[in-house]
Amino acid sequence: MTDFSTSQPPSSDSLPSQPPQQHYHLLGIGGIGMSAFARLLSAKGHRVSGCDEASSELTQSLRAEGIEVAQGHDAAHITAFGKLDVLVASEAVPKTHPELLAARAAGIEVRPRMALLDELLRSGPSVGVIGTHGKTTTTSMLAVAMAGAGLDPSAFVGGIVPEFGGNARVGAGPFVAEVDESDKGFAGLCCQTAVFTNAEDDHVGGNQATYWETVEEQHAAFARFVGQAERVLSCADWEGLDELCKQAKEHLRYGQAEHADYRAVNLQPDEEGTSFDVLYKGEKLGEARVGLPGTHNVLNALAALAVTHLYGGDFAAAAAALADFRGPGRRWQRIGELDGALVVDDYAHNATKVASAVQAAHQTGRRVRVVFQPHRYLRTQQSWPKLADALMSADEVLVMDIAAASEPPIEGIHATLISGRMTEGGHEGVQYQPDRAALKKYLRETASQRDIIVTMGAGDVWKIARELVHGDPEGQA
Repeated sequence: MTDFSTSQPPSSDSLPSQPPQQHYHLLGIGGIGMSAFARLLSAKGHRVSGCDEASSELTQSLRAEGIEVAQGHDAAHITAFGKLDVLVASEAVPKTHPELLAARAAGIEVRPRMALLDELLRSGPSVGVIGTHGKTTTTSMLAVAMAGAGLDPSAFVGGIVPEFGGNARVGAGPFVAEVDESDKGFAGLCCQTAVFTNAEDDHVGGNQATYWETVEEQHAAFARFVGQAERVLSCADWEGLDELCKQAKEHLRYGQAEHADYRAVNLQPDEEGTSFDVLYKGEKLGEARVGLPGTHNVLNALAALAVTHLYGGDFAAAAAALADFRGPGRRWQRIGELDGALVVDDYAHNATKVASAVQAAHQTGRRVRVVFQPHRYLRTQQSWPKLADALMSADEVLVMDIAAASEPPIEGIHATLISGRMTEGGHEGVQYQPDRAALKKYLRETASQRDIIVTMGAGDVWKIARELVHGDPEGQA
């Protein structure tokens, strides 16, 4: 096994020649990924500006940090902030975007988002986290564990991490990054250590610029990514990953499976999380705990502890840091209580994530009440039977209307497909509830101390959880 525990960032002589301070302009700077780039670039001394369609908490926080943000999209932005050196855009940005066209006409470099991430990954010791599920939580845990273990990671995360007050952390390294498979450019990235959590058929089909035509094409990209890394750490419990890692230069595994190099054993779940022992090649490294329920979070924490161990971090200190970790924003986020009921918000939006979140809710020992908002018409068309089946074990399910996410409706695709299948399957506690005010009124009238209310989905269902706990915005029911 290659020993990276003493890895140091390359000397200045070995790094590619770095340009002087540059001016980067980021399209969609209010997005969770672009805002993290903005913070990392600014911390490196570059000037950063950007624009987004609407103002948000993220854009407001960027302004407070001295980053220039304009609302809306306009070709005039190419000159409004002064001379630009680089315009950064994701694949989701239309090629006819006015700022893209204006930048090209002005001879300004247009750099894909993934090309920028590739530069950061190649600049020193790095860890890229890929997979269909668990990337944000695993990347967050990895950064928290490394920092707790005496290392000083930089981090790029697709969520808000309370431990470092945002979605980016600046440190000496290693650089830890969540790598989003919805951007096809991810396949060409190169990192030192690839963490491969799982592979399913998300972001496949349809006309989305960021969607893959087939699952085989997407999985081939996973295989290319891990094949370019110096080593890969894959989840031994997820069937099929070994096949995708056949070209890996060095292949280690983590999980509960007996053949895993890093194993979680003696799991002891309770209402708040799970305690477990960690073995490395059969030898006990120590005891660990994750303060989030669900077996999937044990695996996420195990991956973080394994990588921290590989980079020479103190295991006990890393485990202590993870025991205190309560998750990034929208990943099993405890919002508060409603008449004694625990209210949690979770980003779960496909069948596997939903099933894991329901399992985590049951681990609390409470009555599981789910408010589910399907996400996108295409995703619902592709997976509504699986979504319905994943929700069947919840005690009660309130199904909201589909969050369109700018997609046009698809004839015949409706949230009642999910609730109807559940009713036909014998579930007596499911109802379609399109009226938000009525939904909140019902939950306020029926919440009890034995309940856990979980809002699930990738749309704006998170607002329901916060309004149940903190009250409705003035003038709203």
